[in-house]
Amino acid sequence: MSHVLNITHSILGQPWRWRALETDARQDLTGDDLVTQLLLARGCTRETVAAHRSPTIRGFMPDPSIFRDMDRAAERLADAVLGGERVAVFGDYDVDGATSAALMIRLLRALGLDPVAYIPDRLMEGYGPSGEALVRLAGDGARLIVTVDCGAQAFEALDMARTAGVEVIVVDHHKCATELPAAYALVNPNRLDEGDGAAHGHLAAVGVAFLLGAALIRTLRARGHFTARAEPALLDLLDIVALGTVADVAALRGLNRAFVAQGLKVMGRRGNTGLAALLDVARLTRAPTATDLGFALGPRINAGGRVGKSDLGVRLLTTDDRAEAHAIAAELDRLNEERRAIEANVQTSAEAMVASNDTSAVAIAAGAGWHPGVIGIVAGRLKERFGKPAIVIALGEDGIGKGSGRSVPGVDLGQAVLAAKEAGLLIAGGGHAMAAGLTIDGAQIAAFAEFLNARLAAGVAQSIGDRALLLDAVLAPGGVTPALVHALEAGGPYGMGWPAPRIAAGPFRVIKADIVGNGHVRAIMTGEDGSRLKTVAFRQADSVLGQALLGAPADRCLWIAGRAKIDDWGSKPAAEVHLDDAAWAH
Repeated sequence: MSHVLNITHSILGQPWRWRALETDARQDLTGDDLVTQLLLARGCTRETVAAHRSPTIRGFMPDPSIFRDMDRAAERLADAVLGGERVAVFGDYDVDGATSAALMIRLLRALGLDPVAYIPDRLMEGYGPSGEALVRLAGDGARLIVTVDCGAQAFEALDMARTAGVEVIVVDHHKCATELPAAYALVNPNRLDEGDGAAHGHLAAVGVAFLLGAALIRTLRARGHFTARAEPALLDLLDIVALGTVADVAALRGLNRAFVAQGLKVMGRRGNTGLAALLDVARLTRAPTATDLGFALGPRINAGGRVGKSDLGVRLLTTDDRAEAHAIAAELDRLNEERRAIEANVQTSAEAMVASNDTSAVAIAAGAGWHPGVIGIVAGRLKERFGKPAIVIALGEDGIGKGSGRSVPGVDLGQAVLAAKEAGLLIAGGGHAMAAGLTIDGAQIAAFAEFLNARLAAGVAQSIGDRALLLDAVLAPGGVTPALVHALEAGGPYGMGWPAPRIAAGPFRVIKADIVGNGHVRAIMTGEDGSRLKTVAFRQADSVLGQALLGAPADRCLWIAGRAKIDDWGSKPAAEVHLDDAAWAH
């Protein structure tokens, strides 16, 4: 297997390989332009390069009818629209739940209804629909309830709703059990009995909701509803779809690429009052990127459900009142700062706990008094640091723990959690391949850890064994330029399942290195051609990489690897590299 620059053991102890692993595959790319090389290296066939270069909804949109229960759900919603029924939308408290709920609410409003939104409180009610909440919505006049980003495992709650005489449509994407709850319709590409729709199992819930919206409009069109009124502009809601898709770390391939590519264009027009206010508080004046959705906008929407009021995100995304939008956005910005402080404390404790038991296949940390609103973020941090699936559990005073997990490629954590629930180790649990949530009796944590280790050890070992730093290009020091960054970005949008390009460059000498911010290492480097380059290694001050940069001898050169970015803080834009690794040049 070909190693880039003959590096088999970098400073972080990993080999560097081409993203297209086979040498023949690399040779096949040499006659193509850079964007084509990027697309082919990410799994495109030559026949689909053009479609992936400019992903459109028309090019990737399936017929919604291929999904089980889609037509049944669309017909029932059409009945509600034509009959002027009271409809409630029950969402989850994270970004995918908020955007899914906002999409359904905005669409139903455009169709003449006045739907009510219900987002459960994370601490008081927990994840998913409770029977009490559904019955209460029925008592308030709702004849139809649509649950979004939840409901696939809500057996008891949906039984209570049916007894109360209210019908429920479930729109979800989480793993399903063999048995399904008693919903009027359950639209979920991850149903075990799904047919052609299973090919879209990587959609976030907001993507499934968009498809239901398309099916609803088509159904109403067939019934003649738009002979005297305009059809809602469903494509105008793609900004919401893009935000939920990226923030839920859904794989950016196929239809999701089109959702994000087109949704970013819609967001750039700032037609959604709430999103425009959120862009303002995040100080984003340029056109937003997929990275902005994941690191600037998503966390602020999430902050409401994590440490504040759970319905703030939906209220922001559905308001047309500018004053209200700016007030909510400012509150979410404040809550996000509060979330950061809480998260840092939990992360420190959890990292120490996992480091003391680093032989397990799955990193599990549990603590009393930890805030349930940050455990998912901390689980993601643990996964990145230790290179294996991680679960963080917040234990309540009653000994019951709320857990959140994040996985690594090739290890289906959601299915493992569902299996643990079916084995009687969990009170509740579910999720998808890369993320999962659970409720557990604290006394069962050790048994649960043993179950996961036995089930996932082989997959985790293979994931670790296959681990290598994958690269797309090697450049001379002077080759890292703004023009290169713009060329690389043309292969986007990038995210989960469609990784951003990683370059290697060098050799460089470190002429200055220091610690900035919260443990970041900034290093100014120079090449033999006299070019200078700023690099940043985020949260690496205490790692071997950070220490190598800080202590690099003036007469020793190294190769660097990372993501080329635009640094626009100076008088004119310059290129910089966010480091993933480095290797000494021999």
